[in-house]
Amino acid sequence: MKKNKDKKNNKKSNSILILSLVFVMTCMAVSVFTSSELSKINYEVEKTKDKIEEQQKKNESLSMAIDELASLTKIEEVAKEKGLNYNNNNIKIIDSIDKNNKEN
Repeated sequence: MKKNKDKKNNKKSNSILILSLVFVMTCMAVSVFTSSELSKINYEVEKTKDKIEEQQKKNESLSMAIDELASLTKIEEVAKEKGLNYNNNNIKIIDSIDKNNKEN
């Protein structure tokens, strides 16, 4: 009787040990997989940050080009190339004061 009980206990402890090992191995595999996925995601985040930084530099460069092309000297240069002249007599100054305010 005692031998049967010992065999049952031995089988039970072996099965618990095997299940524990399977559980630990599964946890380790999940941990490795999760770390791998996290590394991939971090790599993608860094690539995206680099792309954003590169695009911001392009945007800044384009903004500077716009400012340069919209400058008064550039406009005058293009006007002269197109045959337009600067004539001071054609300039009219418009006051921003309302006519109603002048009457009062």
